[in-house]
Amino acid sequence: MRAERNVHERVVEAPADVVGALLDRLSSPDDPISPSPVWPPIRFDRPLGVGADGGHGFVRYRVTAYEPGRVIRFDFPPPHSGHHTLTVEPLDADRCRVTHVLEERQGLREALIWSLAIRPMHDVMIEELLDNVVRAATPEAPLRPAHWSRWTRLMRRAVWYRPKAVAFPAAAALARRAFDEPDFTDSWQLPLDPGMPKAPAAWRDVLPFEVRASAPDELLLGEDASHLDFRASVLIADDTVTLTTVVRIHNLRGRLYWAVVRRFHPFVTRLALRRTHRRLAYAAPPAPVRLTRDARAGAAGDADAAATART
Repeated sequence: MRAERNVHERVVEAPADVVGALLDRLSSPDDPISPSPVWPPIRFDRPLGVGADGGHGFVRYRVTAYEPGRVIRFDFPPPHSGHHTLTVEPLDADRCRVTHVLEERQGLREALIWSLAIRPMHDVMIEELLDNVVRAATPEAPLRPAHWSRWTRLMRRAVWYRPKAVAFPAAAALARRAFDEPDFTDSWQLPLDPGMPKAPAAWRDVLPFEVRASAPDELLLGEDASHLDFRASVLIADDTVTLTTVVRIHNLRGRLYWAVVRRFHPFVTRLALRRTHRRLAYAAPPAPVRLTRDARAGAAGDADAAATART
């Protein structure tokens, strides 16, 4: 066994109370510091506090200590032996230090996995979390974005969400109306983490077909040919995106063609959905930027409503 200690810290030009208030919003719907959607959001089974159980992605932990605005400690579940902490330490009236420390006892297997795969991703994720702290507390402060090595990008791609097969969504009205009696259907789904676009039009390029119809929560792509007709529905619902394929075959040539293509279709569809999901996640603005933008949009909407009420 070996003891691993991994430390990241950042001096923030803002009072500790201001930064501590950001820490207290961790895992909440308006969490300003989790680096989602490039990284899985931090989520618990209850509001932040001692006993809250959850984690991010495949990394699981429980809150075992919480001093609001100052310290959060997360312990890994057995058989893992370790914890990580987030702390805010006042330096003076207008400055503080935010520190993340991970400590864990690792066997040979765990040490190899940590060194080769987990640590490159962990280091970037924590640096981007600290970047978000700085963005939220001091929006005008210059930032040098965390460096992604080629290996880190490869590891992040390797553990990206994988589409799961689901039933033909009842809410996919455009897809259901596409053909009276389709010869083939399948549906693949991915979660939409905070920051992912929820307008179906943003997913327009998931497959290279023209737009056939659109609705507030669904986009229908498709192509017709003499041997078969093809439709692909992108449905946004319940914090998920679902790609549904509907095929109608016209003749023997279509059946022969589809008998071959069907073998590769699930792989190609899953790959297209996963690539688009990853591309849109990387293009999403950081949490503090999103929250500021949404707050301004909400304030503008309230002002418009008030002006309308006065007229």
